[in-house]
Amino acid sequence: MLDFWFTEHHTDSYKVSWRVEKILHTEKSSFQEIAVIESPELGRALLLDNIVQTTTKFEFIYHEMITHIPLMIHPEPKSVLIIGGGDGGTVREILKHPSVETIDLIEIDERVIEVSKRWLPEISHALGSEKVNIRIVDGLKYTKQCDASYDIIIVDCTDPSGPSMNLFAKEFYKDIYKALKSDGVFVSQTGSPSFSSHYRLAVKNIMEVFPLARPYLTCEPTYIAGFWSFTVGSKKYQLDNINPHRMLNIKTNYYTPAVHKAAFVLPKYIEKITE
Repeated sequence: MLDFWFTEHHTDSYKVSWRVEKILHTEKSSFQEIAVIESPELGRALLLDNIVQTTTKFEFIYHEMITHIPLMIHPEPKSVLIIGGGDGGTVREILKHPSVETIDLIEIDERVIEVSKRWLPEISHALGSEKVNIRIVDGLKYTKQCDASYDIIIVDCTDPSGPSMNLFAKEFYKDIYKALKSDGVFVSQTGSPSFSSHYRLAVKNIMEVFPLARPYLTCEPTYIAGFWSFTVGSKKYQLDNINPHRMLNIKTNYYTPAVHKAAFVLPKYIEKITE
């Protein structure tokens, strides 16, 4: 029996390997290499430039935590912008909130969406909702054109390389701030506090732009071992002042109001990174 393994290199001295049962799809788009593999530990996995982006086994952790925390901070989110997120998992979670009326999904690489629709239907199925407007444009340019347009902005991007390099810069966060309404809430994934070199700068940039801002944590087995971070910025609302009754009719597998509040409690060594 042939023994195939996929190896993801996180640093020069740290890599993780996964057994591969099948290579389901590979292609090179105008922006990146795209692949879908099947693994006994991951289920189906979407890879961009040989980095695992999402998996059918564990994706609910990431998508629930990037979505429900900012939407629960805002008392009545109606308009949502997503930068990235072409796999559709964030859209799926947003649509669980009945107050949401429109979702604009801005994805630079149309092939990520099409590949996800074909191979990851359990993640991407909500992309067909009538509330969703998909626009194949550069998120950096699109955001500059917006002015007080959104209640929520979610940056669901890859780590800083290739097309997402500038999505961690302070100038981009300033554009996000202007694109939000006067009580808007923003969140971005900000990588591993233990291994991602951009974590400290991204968090500090967001905290310098938003009056209420803080990183929060989860553990997602797909990604770099240990904690994974998101950083939220709010113009008005306190980050843990939520109405737990809103979750009574929303089904989740990871997120709860208690998890929401606990996620902002950082271990001392992570707290010190951004001091």
